[in-house]
Amino acid sequence: MKRIIILLLILFMIAGASQAKVDLVTLPSRDTVQITIYNSADLTLVRESRALTLKNGENKLQFSWANTLIDPTSLEMLPKANADKIDIAELTYPPRVTNLGLWNIESGVSGKVPVEISYLTSGLSWRAFYMGTLTEDEKTMRLQGYVVVTNNSGEDYENAQTRLIVGKVHILDEIANLARQQYPYGRPGPAYPPAPTTPAPAAMPTMAKRVFALAEAREEIQLSVPKQIEKEGLSEYFLYTIEGTETIPTGFSKRLPSFDVDDVPVVNLYKYEQERYGPSVLRFLSFKNDEEHELGQTPIPGGMLKVYRNVGANGHLSYTGQSSFKYIPVDEDVELNLGSVANVVVEPKLMDFKTENYQFDPRGNISGWDEIHTFKIEMKNTRDIPVKVEIKRNFTTQYWKLTNSSDFGQFDKVDLRTVKYTLILEPRSTQSFNYVLRTYHGTREEIWRP
Repeated sequence: MKRIIILLLILFMIAGASQAKVDLVTLPSRDTVQITIYNSADLTLVRESRALTLKNGENKLQFSWANTLIDPTSLEMLPKANADKIDIAELTYPPRVTNLGLWNIESGVSGKVPVEISYLTSGLSWRAFYMGTLTEDEKTMRLQGYVVVTNNSGEDYENAQTRLIVGKVHILDEIANLARQQYPYGRPGPAYPPAPTTPAPAAMPTMAKRVFALAEAREEIQLSVPKQIEKEGLSEYFLYTIEGTETIPTGFSKRLPSFDVDDVPVVNLYKYEQERYGPSVLRFLSFKNDEEHELGQTPIPGGMLKVYRNVGANGHLSYTGQSSFKYIPVDEDVELNLGSVANVVVEPKLMDFKTENYQFDPRGNISGWDEIHTFKIEMKNTRDIPVKVEIKRNFTTQYWKLTNSSDFGQFDKVDLRTVKYTLILEPRSTQSFNYVLRTYHGTREEIWRP
């Protein structure tokens, strides 16, 4: 332990009416420590076990959180043995002293007693990121998940069991602000308050109770080789427990493996929609978080996915693109935008335009007409594998009819103003198709039929 200074165990033995013998004992280091880091708030629950050396009677334990981001109002200590003989009466905060608390312990036993100390701290965070490696035919992908844990809490955590929480948590006060207060519960007035004759125990905030209850309710997870992350559902939260222990010094980040799944079936789709994406074709990669896609055991935390492709027999990789995504629940699809490409091209060309079927009002003004646009859609695939292309065409009116001038390029209606063509382009090929769009305007809209 580097910075949390749980320094002095002061053992009082009453020797007479006017004398007291005081023993100063330096506490041993942690036996174990567990950190549970939330990704939606600057919040971490720490549970550490230590063996205190107690004597019969009154014991006092001094706890300092100087130079850390610990919330002192969340501190809690529980005996793990002889609980019926040990009364951790209260935690008080001496006046005119900052970053210091004093536990009063009444013990009916002497010797070493294991205790668990729990608290909330700030400054620890985690994020997920992923690497996807496509096979040469791009039909399946190896998906590797990682988490990066960053520690800026002011405290080293050595050999810590690390747990990660996915889910939104609501807190009234920022833990970092509570940690930086000069006095844990503030001051009632401008002057320092007098020391109380009978100190009242410090109450644990509702948020702390909730988080402690959440952690206390979980059974210990049995861990096995190879190293992996165990996952559990916790109502609105999801818990990831990293196997084994990790040392995470303050001021450092550490990458930890999450999962590694081979042969995840994927769909590559190239999309063209000028009004939405501009003149470029964008590549999308999609898969589903379910058993059929070799996944589906747990939700997947949101993060960044970088995608590569295997090239040749020597295992060389070529970079394909990257995309960020949000939390993926079990049985949900995800479609990732990998960005624009140059090796698949879609180019619409206006080949002809004319108007006809004019209608006039009683004053001789044009009140209705038809517009006829003839388009040619040229497509080119310079890749060495076939690609699936989706082309969307948007119209300025809902009153239209569309006719293909060939058998190639059948469309599906997306909504009142949009149609979609879905085609397969063979490797290193160029294809095209034509369509005629008739739109009805003014009083001609009345004779339109879908």
